Amino acid sequence: MTAPEAISASEKAPAPTWREAWAVYLQPRVLIVLLLGFSSGLPLALSGSTLLVWMRESGVDLGTIGLFALVGTPYTLKFAWAPLVDALHVPIFTRAFGRRRGWLVFSQLLLVGAILLLALTDPARAPLFVALGALLVATMSSTQDIVVDAFRVESLPESEQAAGMASYVAAYRIGMLVSTAGVLFLVSAFESTGIGRNAAWMWGYVAMAALVLIGTVTALAATEPEQSVRAEAKTRDEAAFSRVMHAAIGAFSEFLARKHALTALAFVVLFKLTDAFSGTMTAPFVIDLGFTRNDYAAIVKGVGLAATLIGGFAGGYVARRYSLVASLWIGGVLQAISNLVFAWLAFVGTNQWALAVAISAENFTGAIGTVIFVAYLSALCQNPLHTATQYALLTALAAVGRTYLSSGAGYVAEATGWPLFFVISVVVAVPSLILLAWLQRRGHFAAVGPVKV
Repeated sequence: MTAPEAISASEKAPAPTWREAWAVYLQPRVLIVLLLGFSSGLPLALSGSTLLVWMRESGVDLGTIGLFALVGTPYTLKFAWAPLVDALHVPIFTRAFGRRRGWLVFSQLLLVGAILLLALTDPARAPLFVALGALLVATMSSTQDIVVDAFRVESLPESEQAAGMASYVAAYRIGMLVSTAGVLFLVSAFESTGIGRNAAWMWGYVAMAALVLIGTVTALAATEPEQSVRAEAKTRDEAAFSRVMHAAIGAFSEFLARKHALTALAFVVLFKLTDAFSGTMTAPFVIDLGFTRNDYAAIVKGVGLAATLIGGFAGGYVARRYSLVASLWIGGVLQAISNLVFAWLAFVGTNQWALAVAISAENFTGAIGTVIFVAYLSALCQNPLHTATQYALLTALAAVGRTYLSSGAGYVAEATGWPLFFVISVVVAVPSLILLAWLQRRGHFAAVGPVKV
């Protein structure tokens, strides 16, 4: 069955009305997930694209900038300590706030400290310390992601999962925009007061550390998921080591026992690679074209933010309207072909409208693809005893593309030039679409079923 046939043959019940579609977004659980999504999205760019702009302005070469994708290693290895999050208690925090909320507050406070430490570094003089600071931010950020993902999957009933995923992804992308465009605006504003460039960047990062506290307040206001409470009661009498081993072994053995498990894991690794490969070099590309920091920030925060919001909710609508496999086809194709807009921008040059079109296309299609991908990952995690471990394993594998497979993007851009680079980033999507077709023909997505906890 071809992709278009799959879409037409896989339609679910009649599409919900817009009033019905919007009402679910106002549910308290969905609003909590939305705010936690912002908290999760905020730190990623601080050790990624925003840091790369800071480094580029400090004179760091493109090859080194590309290698800095490796500081995202914790996102690929977080499954290794996810069993600790599933099984262990954080002294004082767990007793005061509960199993999931205790870890949320604890990880967010550590994240604030890591961002403040990165703010004190200097890319021009000590790139090694910058790398260490970015590595700490990535580690604390990925730990927060482990808990937020488990909290989201466990707290939302099936009727609110699509809205929760759309809200989470939209807020996640907004958090990333705030830590990219928002930081760039702040740095420019600080510089306009006479502060030196490095000091301006430091205060920009300090402001981002303060915004992490939005997630902390949200965690304090939330209630512990019932699924987590029952899982905690079930394992309360077990020793700590036994709980960790059960969380780790149970999560891996249950998943690997499924049919086509290894192929599904390969698909998880490759689905977002096209986004990661091009996204790693988007900021340096825009700067090299001749746009100023403020040009880029204004467009990202303006039309880029609007495109992200629309794309996030459009992704939620698609996930609710079509089957999982049909939604994945839509998201996979859209996020791949959107990279061609940047190849076009490379020929157009320094044109504000062209940049706005390119950024809007990237954010819109990226948000759709991410919402649908999150729906798929959530559907694979159905046991509250090790939700955090399984979801962390899947998202860690997804980060392999962003961290390792895309780490050579800078060298490819230098060797081919920008137009051909973005064409290559489209071709990078082909292996994931081949795996998608293979899994579809073997009934993998029908076996996964809807998102249930």
